[in-house]
Amino acid sequence: MVKQLVFLLEEPSMAEVLKVLLPKVLPDDVGFKLIIHDGKQDLEKSIPTRLRQWKTPNTYFVIVRDQNSDDCVKLKQRLKHLCQQAGKPDTLVRIVCHELEAWFLGDLAAVEKAFKINGLAKQQPNKKFRNPDRLANASQELGKLIKNYEKRQGARAIAPCLDLSNNRSSSFQVFIKGVQDLAQQRFIVSINARESSFYNDKDCL
Repeated sequence: MVKQLVFLLEEPSMAEVLKVLLPKVLPDDVGFKLIIHDGKQDLEKSIPTRLRQWKTPNTYFVIVRDQNSDDCVKLKQRLKHLCQQAGKPDTLVRIVCHELEAWFLGDLAAVEKAFKINGLAKQQPNKKFRNPDRLANASQELGKLIKNYEKRQGARAIAPCLDLSNNRSSSFQVFIKGVQDLAQQRFIVSINARESSFYNDKDCL
């Protein structure tokens, strides 16, 4: 049984979200630790050393990074290669398409509740919010809905309101499912097990 999941994160606003969501997602006997980095370059630079030097048994790693303008499939391949080089091929890599704010736009009811803005949830069927992962400027779109939106404070406000089972962001859904599966150890990955769904590069999330 997995005892601890260690999440390597790009920036603080994701940590604000995960410290609220993970207790709802993980079994009681699985703990978690959030390690925040100073941007994507700092995150990628730290992966080989941190994974290689971590000695605590029964620990699995989860790397979470925004896609931004990168090619999603190539980005995921690069991060997984870093994990393999560090001797941790069972690390779960999840790409947020294109950025964290897409998760919030996928649940406008949560945004409405967090900021007490009537009518936002009714906009969910609109074209841009039906599939928010397609938005390359999700943070700007969220800023149009919320005056003076600030990333970390906004994440802290929205996170408790997010519905785990009703979000239009596919990357949100894939992230939640991947963490649940890893915590329950429903799959085993090795360097040679390329057929595993964990290594399916068609799923760039």
